[in-house]
Amino acid sequence: MSRKVAVIGDGHVGQTVAHHLVVSGLVDKLVLFDLDEAKVKADVIDFKDAMANLSHHVEFAYNDYAELADTDIIVSALGNIKLQDNPNNDRFAELPFTSTQVKDVAKKIKASGFHGKIVVITNPVDVITMLYQEGTGLPKEHVIGTGTLLDSARMKHAVANSLEIDPRSVVGYNLGEHGNSQFTAWSTVRVLGKPITELAEKQGLNLDEMDKQAREGGFTVFYGKKYTSYGIATAAVRLVETIFNDAHTELPVSNYAPEYGLYLSYPAIVGADGILERLQLDLTEEELQKLQVSADYIKTKFAESTEK
Repeated sequence: MSRKVAVIGDGHVGQTVAHHLVVSGLVDKLVLFDLDEAKVKADVIDFKDAMANLSHHVEFAYNDYAELADTDIIVSALGNIKLQDNPNNDRFAELPFTSTQVKDVAKKIKASGFHGKIVVITNPVDVITMLYQEGTGLPKEHVIGTGTLLDSARMKHAVANSLEIDPRSVVGYNLGEHGNSQFTAWSTVRVLGKPITELAEKQGLNLDEMDKQAREGGFTVFYGKKYTSYGIATAAVRLVETIFNDAHTELPVSNYAPEYGLYLSYPAIVGADGILERLQLDLTEEELQKLQVSADYIKTKFAESTEK
C-alpha cells in the first residue's frame, strides 16, 4: 500500500520532518507546502538530488492542494518562529499569526476532499489542533497534536541523566498544555522498577528541578540556535509511523478530552484510526488541579483565537 504524507510549512521543523520521512523510507510520496514558493521548490529539487543515493524511491509534489485528496496524513508545521523570541517564553506569541494561517489552510484541506489524519505541530498546539478539527470537520479522533510527547521525552531525558540510564527506560508523562502550564505527573513516572517518588526520597533527586528542565528545555534549545527541530520532528514522525503501522501505542498527545471540552495532552492509544482510546490515570489531587488549570488556560486562549 502506498503511503502519502503532506507537510504544511517548510521551515526548520517541516524540513526536518520531511527529511526524516524520506530517509527512513516511511513515505512513497511527499507533498510539501510553503508560502515561499522558491524555497519549497528548492527543497523538492534537493530531495530529488538525494534519490540516487537512497535505497528506496519517493515521489514529490509541492503547493498543490489537489494532492491532499488521497493523502494519508497531513503534518502541520507552519508557523513564524521569530515570534517565539520574546522575554516571556510564551508559545502563545504565535497565536495571532498561526490561528489566521490555520483557518485558511483548514478551508483548503476541507475543499480538497482530504479524509485522512492530521498531525499538528504548529504552536500553540492544543489551540491549533482544535482549530484544525473545527475548520476541516474531521472526526476529533483523526486530528492529533504532538502535545506533550516532546515534553515527556524531555522529562525522561532529565530523569535518565540524573540516574545515568537510557531515557527509554523511564516511563511516565507530562500532561496538559504544551506550554508553560504543563506539568510532570510524577505519580505516573516509574524507573528502575520503582515509582520515582520512592527513588527521589532515597537518592535525594530534585523532582522540581527535573520538571523545570522538561518545561523549559525547549527554550534552552531555542535561545541557542533560534529554533528547535530534532526533538519535535522526531515526536511528529513517531506519531506518523504509529498511525501507518496501526501500532496501538500509548502516547501522551494532544487529543480531545470531553470532560474539559477541548484538546489537551493526556495518554491515549494511537493506531490507524487515530485516537483509539483515552487512558484513565489515577492522578493525585494536586495533579488533577494542575490539569484543570492547564485546561482553563487553553480554553481562554482558544476563545481569543475565535474572536476574529
